[in-house]
Amino acid sequence: MENKASISSLLLLLLIISGGQSEVILNIENQCSYTVWLAASPSSGDFNSEHAPGTLEIFSMPEPWTGSIWARTKCSNNESFYFSCETGDCGTGQVDCQGPMPRYPVTLLNLSINNKSEVSYEVSLNHGFNVPIRIRPDGGTLVDRSGSSCPVVDCIADLSNVCAPELVATNKNGSYVACNSPCDALRDARFCCTENFSGQACQPNQYSKKFKQLCGLAHTYPADNNPPTYSCGGANRYNVTFCPL
Repeated sequence: MENKASISSLLLLLLIISGGQSEVILNIENQCSYTVWLAASPSSGDFNSEHAPGTLEIFSMPEPWTGSIWARTKCSNNESFYFSCETGDCGTGQVDCQGPMPRYPVTLLNLSINNKSEVSYEVSLNHGFNVPIRIRPDGGTLVDRSGSSCPVVDCIADLSNVCAPELVATNKNGSYVACNSPCDALRDARFCCTENFSGQACQPNQYSKKFKQLCGLAHTYPADNNPPTYSCGGANRYNVTFCPL
């Protein structure tokens, strides 16, 4: 782990010296007991896809950039060397996944980076849950909230404990691998907030309320804004951790 972190730090130093450094730096660490394969949509540059347990990558983000980052799990090549994953799969058959959105369910880290290196960030369960994730800014203050530090947001609980049977995603052996959102699993406009029922705005539902009990800092349904989507300026880096301890 130390060797990989040192190599990544050296590459970052070379970027700074050459004048090609973006000011938005992600420290991406895998604390899961299993390997994850990183993915992003749209492309966020040249990062390593495969992250074994205990590995750390220091990654410089492009500016501007708006998109999603997620982890794929239980990935392998078949006899025809077609690469696929049980969760978060991109459907391309390739190890590298930068462009297409994943097959749901998947935990999404959504980022929006402007030309001022200000970063808006959220953890979203609007398309389900597959891997616990946390984003923790190192320093910085909230934009338009003078003096307020940039907070952590995460979903670190195991949602399999509250995943209703109708939301469960399984592998080819029928074993649980992830939890769908009610919108994706049930295809019901009430959960997708695509229609206005009885004059009511988009509201929490029985599924999102259970998710919220375990992941209070994540957005659990389409109109969820508690907590708000934070916008941070001046952070030294953003620490992204899969399966934070």
